[in-house]
Amino acid sequence: MKPSVLLIGSVLALAALIAALAWLPTGGTGTPDRTAATTRSPAAGTGGTGPKGGKSLLLYCAAGIRKPVEAAARAYEREYGVRVQLQFGGSQTLLANAKLTKTGDLYVPADESYMELARGDGLLDESAPVATMRPVLAVKRGNPRGVRSLDDLTRDGLRLGLADPKAAAVGKVVRETLTAAGRWPAIEARVTVTKPTVNDVATDVQLGTIDAAFVWDVTVRQMAGELETVAVPELASRTTTVSVGVLRSASDPTAALHFLRYLSSADRGYPHFADAGFAAAPEADRWAESPRLTLYAGAMLRPAIDDTITAFERREGVRVDRVYNGCGILVGQMKIGQRPDAYFACDQSFMTQVKDLFPHPTDVSINQLVILVPKANPFGVKTLRDLAKPGLRLGVGHEKQCALGALTEETLKQSGLYKNVRANVVVESPTGDLLVNQLLTKSLDAVVAYVSNATGHADELTALKIDLPCALATQPLAVSKDSAHRQLAGRLMASLRSAESRDQFEAWGFRWSAR
Repeated sequence: MKPSVLLIGSVLALAALIAALAWLPTGGTGTPDRTAATTRSPAAGTGGTGPKGGKSLLLYCAAGIRKPVEAAARAYEREYGVRVQLQFGGSQTLLANAKLTKTGDLYVPADESYMELARGDGLLDESAPVATMRPVLAVKRGNPRGVRSLDDLTRDGLRLGLADPKAAAVGKVVRETLTAAGRWPAIEARVTVTKPTVNDVATDVQLGTIDAAFVWDVTVRQMAGELETVAVPELASRTTTVSVGVLRSASDPTAALHFLRYLSSADRGYPHFADAGFAAAPEADRWAESPRLTLYAGAMLRPAIDDTITAFERREGVRVDRVYNGCGILVGQMKIGQRPDAYFACDQSFMTQVKDLFPHPTDVSINQLVILVPKANPFGVKTLRDLAKPGLRLGVGHEKQCALGALTEETLKQSGLYKNVRANVVVESPTGDLLVNQLLTKSLDAVVAYVSNATGHADELTALKIDLPCALATQPLAVSKDSAHRQLAGRLMASLRSAESRDQFEAWGFRWSAR
């Protein structure tokens, strides 16, 4: 090639490179976003790590908690290359904006009540607590007007400020608390200045344009050189929780949940809140880029919960290790030291055996004990008594290894048939599925199992209801008190109690009992 052609080609290549470098997007800190090659990306449900660089999240944040949220967002940007755009304002104002525009990924109001409002409006999905704070009465450093109590706020000439209760959380919380104490009408009448955010009224006190204002305790700590607190017994016991929630308008829920876990973690997000004077929220998770949960569950629950758990893994970008077995076996494993994050028992009796590990179980579903026989029913089985017919080969659950066996034992004893029926038992199994398989292969003539075990075999098997109160098993679910990811496990629990999960349970023959 001619030298002139090579020279022109080199110049053009250099120009293209300069243009490409100039085009690279910048993160919130003014530095180039990390590329996919240097940012770890999650493979949902397979143990992958954080979101790809170059993504962007929009977070609505109450003005009173701007400092720690902003600090945590910038730290997250530096670590993961994900830009977090912050929009500040009053909690109610931000909620109204999210509802009107149907945009945004995350919402951090200054009080949990706004989370409930967002859920009621169908705007919010998952949430997690981050920190706590209290409403207080603030005055300028040195308290030049000598304000000592709520009664002093009614003095002539004293100028009182309040963040608008219709827009800001602190105004709403103060109004509710003082109304309950019977003090609100008198105080409301003395409010001379109303502002849209807590920061606005705090600044007014700092500048001396008002003499006192209701703000957050953390607001005073952040302006310690300018403001001080007046003890107000009526407000002393009121604590509000700051939580972060994922909006249903989130364009990438998995990326939003990754930041939710970061912001609400005890060792990543919370230190920024601690620096700003916030108290810790209870039961915060430790940070893990790609958390793993272990769920112990009775084997009969598997078909009803597996799809729900898989969807949860994909959405959260986490891994749930599922261990299915007879509940007697699972309880035995826990008693020798194994500690799952959550336990879904086949019956309340097996949850009771480990109640020291799972202090707050909630009932989810009910399963009916039935007699299963082939469609031809050669032994003419109709009732429990017929299971004692000579020559009948019967399969039951193992009395010690599973809830099915324990319930069958109790049912036979209460019916007075235990001894006679036990004479026909040729197979004891830790799960109902194994019994059904042997019935289908004609190794057994009848089995006692759950109605859910018969689902999918209606053309081959007949289910005969056992009409005794003890023939009903209730399935409770609980999070371990020792889990390092109690908030994440709690969201898994919520997923398993959702309307979508209910559809799965009922399709498999369970009755729903969750509220």
